[in-house]
Amino acid sequence: MTAKATIVAEIVAKVRDTKYVIWRIGLTHDLAERKKYWSETEDEIIKYWSDWEADSLSDAQEIESYFINENHMKESAGGELSPHRTVYVYVF
Repeated sequence: MTAKATIVAEIVAKVRDTKYVIWRIGLTHDLAERKKYWSETEDEIIKYWSDWEADSLSDAQEIESYFINENHMKESAGGELSPHRTVYVYVF
């Protein structure tokens, strides 16, 4: 199983007993910064945070797009991402 498929499977397993629309998905290069940002705005929900390192920015974007467009997860607006840096997918 590819890393992309593993991330998708783990997200599905995490949220399967709930409604996708209550979850938020996002991408970042800096997990600590994003987690801090969201903990200040979504304090109660942040305890359900999980994250994964993607193999590439394009894989991460495809994962994010799938869960937003097909499953109606909430999108996490973020800044510009570089294909030359490690990118993480996170949900909470």
